[in-house]
Amino acid sequence: MTFKEIVKNDVRQVFMNLDEFSETHTINGKEMPVQIDSNEQIEREKRLNQNMDGIYKNQKLIYVSAEEFGPMPKQGAMLNMDGKMYKVEDAIHEDGVYSITLGANRA
Repeated sequence: MTFKEIVKNDVRQVFMNLDEFSETHTINGKEMPVQIDSNEQIEREKRLNQNMDGIYKNQKLIYVSAEEFGPMPKQGAMLNMDGKMYKVEDAIHEDGVYSITLGANRA
């Protein structure tokens, strides 16, 4: 087994394991394992000033299997997660896992 095959197997059996790290969420109408990283998002928000006269930005940092998700979303694309619309602010492919920052303005 090659290293790349081992990493691909780990994504499916370890990182996206519903009994360990992930939870089922619906993204664009498809249920899939998703990790929501609140700790990293808090650290990112500390570095940014998000105060705008009565509007705040709701952000989520999620991790999904690239194989399960499909083509990586483009920055600025709209994504429906659990019935709420978010704008893709950033998406990075990290060895079979997409790290996607989602944002939505809320009043």
